[in-house]
Amino acid sequence: MDLTGATWRKSTRSNGHSGNCVEVADNLPEVVGVRDSKDPHGPALTFAPQAWRLFVRGVAAR
Repeated sequence: MDLTGATWRKSTRSNGHSGNCVEVADNLPEVVGVRDSKDPHGPALTFAPQAWRLFVRGVAAR
């Protein structure tokens, strides 16, 4: 999946101190990218937007 043009942002839950941060790119029309902020040139996971929304809702409900 080509993530060229992705605009990455850190999770609002990242505290910035431990280095354990997740970045999300949700500005692309057909995919949401997720990567480790410590390795921005490394691999990224990709999800369909609907699957990502369901995941976020599930996490928020806990």
